[in-house]
Amino acid sequence: MAASSLPLHHVSGCFTYPRRETQYYQCHGWSPSPTPRARNPLRPINASVETPPFPLFQPSQPQQSPSQLEPADPDFYKIGYVRSMRAYGIEFKEGPDGFGVYASKDVEPLRRARLIMEIPLELMLTVRQKLPWMFFPDIVPIGHPIFDIINSTNPETDWDLRLACLLLYAFDRADNFWQLYGDFLPSADECTSLLLATEDDLSELQDPDLASTMRKQQLRALEFWEKNWHSGVSLKIKRLARDSERFIWAVSIAQSRCINMQIRVGALVQNANMLIPYADMLNHSFQPNCFLHWRFKDRMVEVMINAGQRIKKGDEMTINYMSGQQNHMLMQRYGFSSSVNTWDVIPFSSNAKIHLDSFLSVFNISGLPEEYYHNSQLADNGDNFVDGTVIAAARTLPTWSDGDVPPIPSMERKAVKELQEECQQMLARFPTTSEQDQKLLDSMPEARRTLETAIKYRLHRKLFREKVIKALNIYQDGILF
Repeated sequence: MAASSLPLHHVSGCFTYPRRETQYYQCHGWSPSPTPRARNPLRPINASVETPPFPLFQPSQPQQSPSQLEPADPDFYKIGYVRSMRAYGIEFKEGPDGFGVYASKDVEPLRRARLIMEIPLELMLTVRQKLPWMFFPDIVPIGHPIFDIINSTNPETDWDLRLACLLLYAFDRADNFWQLYGDFLPSADECTSLLLATEDDLSELQDPDLASTMRKQQLRALEFWEKNWHSGVSLKIKRLARDSERFIWAVSIAQSRCINMQIRVGALVQNANMLIPYADMLNHSFQPNCFLHWRFKDRMVEVMINAGQRIKKGDEMTINYMSGQQNHMLMQRYGFSSSVNTWDVIPFSSNAKIHLDSFLSVFNISGLPEEYYHNSQLADNGDNFVDGTVIAAARTLPTWSDGDVPPIPSMERKAVKELQEECQQMLARFPTTSEQDQKLLDSMPEARRTLETAIKYRLHRKLFREKVIKALNIYQDGILF
């Protein structure tokens, strides 16, 4: 670090934590009783880094917010229990699609990751992934019937049911942090999870396999509630979820906001399913600029900016929810899909194949198959055709490669034509076109979130196939022989 010209008598400041039954004095820690000290002709110098008041804890200026985003209520940042969350250089804003985390200042790229959020373990809800079930923090008292319900779940498949039970219990526990934080979670009407979708919503997916999977998940959650919330159950259990809709909502929150991490508490290292407040506001991106890290020494989850990442003021901070997953898996777990998913797949059945190296060369795609990326330095200025869909096409298109054997132009054109015809046949099987789906979305701005999600999913499937057809046209026009 370069030497600073700041004089020592201007350096002051400290961080404090709000703790119960402990008195602190601002910027000087705790004050012990005086003890005699030996005489010393030198006067000690107390210095610490001065930190200006962080703007996250002050109401944001309205003129600095985008038109569709509103700053979060200032009380949102003041929720805390024992230890509070700390944030640096970010702000939470609420828009049409819910809360998001945005940079409040420019961040220059550094060689090391930069910290932007610290969330203490005391604020989280965690369940060990394997038997015996352990909770950190341990909020379930000995003998409480909610533990018997959690213990009755399938250890291999029912992680979401266990986390939902723990979440409902936290809402009911006096003075628990989640009683306050729950106000910032999406309601049943605001959730996009297909667990809350109606039968009409599932039919709009135009994907029988996904619709069938979601019906099974809905039935699984309903049967679990009926088994454990019957008429003879005690009041302390019944009041957690008086109706099945409440429990299914909790399961949808557990699925869409759970983060799986390996944590270490003392000498115990374990894999845990975790609900991490504030960090669960980070939205998904296939090219994220942040990641999560467990800090053992003080049991904190850190949200950090990737090393070498340049951030501009107003940029959204994102993480990658599920790497290497197709859109239908994102729909099952989180209730959203993407038109630029680099891992989406088209199930081709023909025997036609194109030359892999030639396709990669035309679109300037570099890297190994699992790490394909668009090398923009080789592309022409203003060429923005290549996106995540073209990267996915490089993975999903049937290809061949035989050392230094060059492709035969006539054979490549024939293969391109067959693959395009198969994509056209897939599009013809859909009851609607992509243009009709887009018009339907534009005509119903107040639609149910689950219905909107279903229509977007089928639209993204069609846009993917249309993009592959265009990419194949460019390939046969731009191939070098």
